[in-house]
Amino acid sequence: MNVMSHHAHADEARPRGNAGARNATPWAPRDASGTHRFPELAHAAQPHISPSAAAGSSYVVIDLATLGIVILLTLGLFADAAGSAVLGRTLLFGGTVQIGLKTALGLYPGFGLHPDARLRRSFLAWAGAGGISVAAILYLVPISWAAFGLFCGAFIATGLLQTLGRKIIRIVLKRSSNWGVPVHLCGTPDAVKATRTYLRAHPGIGFRPVDRQTPADIVLWADHNLPSAATLKALRRGRQDVILVSDLPRAHLSGVHPAEHGGDIGLHLALAHGRSTPPVHAVKRLFDLAFAVPLALIALPIVAIAGALIWCVDPGPAFYVQPREGRGGKTIGVLKLRTMYLDAEQMLQDLLARDADVRAEWETHFKLRKDPRILPYIGKFLRASSLDELPQLLNILRGDMSLVGPRPFPDYHLAAMPLDFRNRRASVIPGLTGLWQISERSSADLEGQQQLDDFYINGRSFWGDVSILLRTFAAVLGRRGAY
Repeated sequence: MNVMSHHAHADEARPRGNAGARNATPWAPRDASGTHRFPELAHAAQPHISPSAAAGSSYVVIDLATLGIVILLTLGLFADAAGSAVLGRTLLFGGTVQIGLKTALGLYPGFGLHPDARLRRSFLAWAGAGGISVAAILYLVPISWAAFGLFCGAFIATGLLQTLGRKIIRIVLKRSSNWGVPVHLCGTPDAVKATRTYLRAHPGIGFRPVDRQTPADIVLWADHNLPSAATLKALRRGRQDVILVSDLPRAHLSGVHPAEHGGDIGLHLALAHGRSTPPVHAVKRLFDLAFAVPLALIALPIVAIAGALIWCVDPGPAFYVQPREGRGGKTIGVLKLRTMYLDAEQMLQDLLARDADVRAEWETHFKLRKDPRILPYIGKFLRASSLDELPQLLNILRGDMSLVGPRPFPDYHLAAMPLDFRNRRASVIPGLTGLWQISERSSADLEGQQQLDDFYINGRSFWGDVSILLRTFAAVLGRRGAY
């Protein structure tokens, strides 16, 4: 879902569009006669307690507190180290610069920012402050290399603790109803429901849907069609911001993604079918190798133990190679740990032939929630934790796959998809994880899979890949939608 702000302070927000919600009633600003249907919304008053002020000030406090804790711990543990006093002052300087950069980048509190945008801005603030501090240490203050290494470790620890502190603050404010700015939703029933569900599931964005009786200075237009000029003018009357939310995959606006222009969000035409330039491919490849090499070394003992357990449960090969479609329609051999019995294919055919309900579930998801083919204990664990995918790190090292991208589907899965969508999928390299995996995993139906993959293909970026990779760990640990 894309967002276009017709006033100011909104940034990229991309809810997906096929989930349901409760009690979501769409509304339009005027009736057929042109009379405003909800005059109480025309001049909505500010809430008595500003959630932005509460969250922003809490974030500043937690950032200052974690900075102080790290400085005190560093000085206490390394009081005798040469240059420790200079180190403490430099940490204080760097932390202050970081807070200033976060303020300038709108991260206090950052309501309305998509996770990708928040990650990018947070990294820029952290890296900018770190770069300035390193320059000060190397060129302005004499300090030993040991103290310099200590500074780098302390600065990284500060960033990690601040991230943890922000999550705790968000949970506390959400429970006290002080998180998120109130917004009204306007549009078609399905789009309103999808937007409401997404915003409730992703409180980090900072938009809190409210009913018509609750004042709100922001309206989200949740419709697949853009409003007319008259409707837009009516929506803006008496409000600070109107945000147009468009679900690109469902609206079939292929090749369009949000872009900032002077603070506002507008439509920017991308390259057709999500094609990217050679430098982008080079950066993605370097990113893959930087993560895949150490991950492969860590995964080796895990894969070895899993392989031995598989053989104990069902003697036979612990690995199998399945032909899948890669970039450009090329067939690649995707390596996986075996999680099913050796005669799993025959078991599936027999099950589909005798059970209509199972057949319907298979045709919808191409997976079964209660699958008798899966090996007991070890097979279920590997699938739920996604550890059966670890051997695909070898595919990444070979260049057949990427860390992030649309999952490579088997032929029977691709056959159920439209040809134009299959061609778009073939235009990018498949991935170990993707937007679909962190959003729905096994619970998404065929239409939902297409929408999420389409959205990734049309709007992929480096920071989007980083965000998906980080969110994959949470999805795997939480075992959301996996079976």
